Amino acid sequence: MKKIFVFIFIVIISGFSCNRDRFLAEDPLDFYTADNAFNSAAGFQSSINYLHNQMRAILFGGYNLESYFPLRYATDFAVNATDYAPPAKLNDYKNTMVPTYTVPEAIWRGLYLVVSNANVVITRSATSTVIPEADRVKFKAQALFFRAWAYNFLANLYGGVPLILEETVVPRRDYTRGTRDEVYTQCKKDLTEAIPVLGNVDAITDGAVNKQAAQHLLTEVLISLKDFGGAVAAASAVISYPGLSLMKNRFGRHATREGDVYKDLFELNNQNRSSGNREGIFIIQADYQNAATATRDAIQWAIIPFLSNLRVSASVGGAAPVSQPAIKGFNDKLAGRGVGWMRPSDYFLYEVWDDPNDMRNSKYNIVRDIRLDGPPANSDAYGKYYVADGYKAKATSFADTIRNWFPILKKATLSEGDFPQEVWQKNAAGNPVQAPFGGILLLNSSGDVYQKDVYLMRLAETYLLRAEAYLKNNELGKAADDINVVRARANAHPVTPAQMSIDFLLDERLRELYVEELRTVTLCRMGMLYDRTKRYNEKSGMSIESYHNLWPIPYAEIERNTGAVLEQNPGYK
Repeated sequence: MKKIFVFIFIVIISGFSCNRDRFLAEDPLDFYTADNAFNSAAGFQSSINYLHNQMRAILFGGYNLESYFPLRYATDFAVNATDYAPPAKLNDYKNTMVPTYTVPEAIWRGLYLVVSNANVVITRSATSTVIPEADRVKFKAQALFFRAWAYNFLANLYGGVPLILEETVVPRRDYTRGTRDEVYTQCKKDLTEAIPVLGNVDAITDGAVNKQAAQHLLTEVLISLKDFGGAVAAASAVISYPGLSLMKNRFGRHATREGDVYKDLFELNNQNRSSGNREGIFIIQADYQNAATATRDAIQWAIIPFLSNLRVSASVGGAAPVSQPAIKGFNDKLAGRGVGWMRPSDYFLYEVWDDPNDMRNSKYNIVRDIRLDGPPANSDAYGKYYVADGYKAKATSFADTIRNWFPILKKATLSEGDFPQEVWQKNAAGNPVQAPFGGILLLNSSGDVYQKDVYLMRLAETYLLRAEAYLKNNELGKAADDINVVRARANAHPVTPAQMSIDFLLDERLRELYVEELRTVTLCRMGMLYDRTKRYNEKSGMSIESYHNLWPIPYAEIERNTGAVLEQNPGYK
């Protein structure tokens, strides 16, 4: 009997041993993996939605809020206004933009996260047997767009980077850098495959990847590859598409208010086609209190002056002047809560504007003076204008001229009546508290709520990209023609072929795309970050060096890549 028992036990053990791998394999029932997430079209769509969220996180600072700002400031557009004594952050370029700086690492990791997840969709869409062929091709095309967007971004900032084109299933530590042209060439390949499959901008859901967005991106990629004829053709396909046009007449929300069409472009809910907008190409969707778009855009908080800290010298009842708050509080007519993290450069505010009638610099779009309602009503300052009546010239602190006051860029904030009621100041009866000269006072702690859709691409930039391609191909007349299309909408005087230069083009991009453009990425792409920052940034320009035209490869990436050498960009130690 004992022998029989032993035999049975051996058989059981043997059977268990033969099926050990199957027995130990995890069968996830309550969480997603790459193996169970792609068993339906809904699973693929969720993965595409996640790529949208990752893009939003990079653009809105979701991975590292500090990483958000260097995509725009420390350029010819803006300076850091918070650290003026001693110099810090990118006001001290040489000692801050180093391989251990958190910003290049955060952007690098965020972009490679897009690449990694796009690769999963691309790989799985090629092998899936559970969704129709048409759906597989559609999802792959969208993932190819995101991968091209991320690699173009990486190449613009860092130069040549590792090219990873397949789903990563095991850890690797042997990456090497492709050349910058190899990366751009891969972007071209991805976009060329995606474009025939993607739907037109007027045939897809607001915010979805579309054919014209891919053609716009391809234009930029081909300029970087010096294929200027190809870039012109790609841009022309977008410009000539009948579903797109520059907005030249008032439209959408607040169209009946005093203002202009340029301001209309940036009003709440005016970015998508559903509002009548025919200029937007690719729109980042961001909705207040929507968990799917929880990462808020920090631009208002960053680039609106710290008005609640602004003070003026005021005489009350004929007594000696004393320091008084300039305003009662943030209000929705003027602007929401800002902290003045970024201050537009003097070059942008006072020098780049070449026509006094330029709509983009109108009083509706750049507010250059404010009315004082903070001092007591019986003071000599109440109701006066901060700039026009000389109070700016008598600033009570250095910060008042650097961080607490500078012109307000209205495209970076919401308009009167558009801030959610949750951030209104209310009296004991629950009614909104009115500001003395119009608007509702906002809570100082939460008046920076800013959730509106944001342009990643719009048609005005497509014209400027085609102008760049013409300019670099020495077709100056055609470059001037495209720039004049954009200037005509802005009521700015036309320019001539003799005026065409890369500097003029960059000035025009600054005039048209301020705030929305990732200025650092543009200047690095064109090799102009050093030159333009040196000339036009009163802080960062003192310390920037020519090697900063490329960002450093993050030291953490070099250190963990033990199986191969990941070369650093020249100039960095």
